[in-house]
Amino acid sequence: MENDEEKLDFQDEKEPRDHFKLAYISFFILGAGFLLPWNAFITAVDYFDFLYPGTHIDRVFSIFYMFPALLLLLYLTFKAGAIEPRIRINLGLVLFLLMMLIVPIMDESVSKPSSATHYITIAATGVTGLADALVQGSLVGSAGELPERYMQALVAGTAASGVLVSFLRVVTKAALPSTPDGLRSSANVYFITTVIFMVICLVSYNLVTTLPVIRYHLKKNSTKVARQEEDSDSLLLADSTPHRRVSFHRVWSQNKGLLLSLALVYLITLSIFPGSLTEDVHSAALGDWFPVLIIACYNVCDLLGKSITAVYLIDDPKAIVGGCIARLIFFPVFFVCLHGPRILGTEVPVFLVSALLGITNGYYTSAIMIKAPKLVPVEESETTGILLVVFLVAGLSLGSIVGWVWVL
Repeated sequence: MENDEEKLDFQDEKEPRDHFKLAYISFFILGAGFLLPWNAFITAVDYFDFLYPGTHIDRVFSIFYMFPALLLLLYLTFKAGAIEPRIRINLGLVLFLLMMLIVPIMDESVSKPSSATHYITIAATGVTGLADALVQGSLVGSAGELPERYMQALVAGTAASGVLVSFLRVVTKAALPSTPDGLRSSANVYFITTVIFMVICLVSYNLVTTLPVIRYHLKKNSTKVARQEEDSDSLLLADSTPHRRVSFHRVWSQNKGLLLSLALVYLITLSIFPGSLTEDVHSAALGDWFPVLIIACYNVCDLLGKSITAVYLIDDPKAIVGGCIARLIFFPVFFVCLHGPRILGTEVPVFLVSALLGITNGYYTSAIMIKAPKLVPVEESETTGILLVVFLVAGLSLGSIVGWVWVL
């Protein structure tokens, strides 16, 4: 009787205001946070190329980051309930913070690079990938249970991290000389900035879970699930119908097109960016600024694409799937940039390809992330969110392998 009264009272409650947009901003910051460590590694690639020449370090980073993340995400898909999201997210953020300290500490304590520092750096990217799985899988799963605007904020934040690191890269490259000391100082700026940002993320996450608007939606969801369970129990007594619980098969059947499309989006993107776009195209006019500006162009356009969904979101999942498949055109387009007429490998065509790659990557990622959790009952939204990250990282992992084809 008391539970029934609580539910009636809750139905009369109004949604609290998101004062100063604190919840939205917190999810935006957290989205930037869990990709900032990865962006720090790939944006400092010229420094790592100087330390370890001829190792294709950016491609190595991709593989050692993505595959540990994918394995842990697969584990979390089936065992997430064993550990509370709060613990997973806080643990992941602390691991991020510790791994970001490794590069500047090695710079201070080691006089010259060696195979040991090479392997330590690669191992740090692997642990960072594990931290990403803990944080990203849990955050996307949690955002999937909330209104669409919070998922959009989280996804837009991921793009903002790339823009932030690119901005720092441009500033440091302009202010510091292209000498070993200059490259080292630049890399340390990225990693120390990321450490500071991880502290901000720890505060933001532990703040957002206490905000009235977030607590309201979590309570609303738990009430809805409880009511559905009561209805299911009534049906069970009436006609022996089995009680419905979260089903991976059901989540897959509702979202398989969007899940596979998300993997395809990132397979295409990572097979071209950043490795091939930064290693295989050159500019006599821009020199070593060319890869830096290409990455900045991609990141800005990725943010633009992920922000457009706040204004216009394709409603038909089949249209989203079609758009993702259409991105396959980037393979022949990029091949022509590399091996076609020389004019197609010059600055303007390459920047145009980078911009289109970024905008479409951003838009379709955001559209899928927002749409998929809403195609299933609320009790399956978190599972859907974690599966989205599994397929995203699977696409990244496959893309990091396909990226080696351009080297062969």
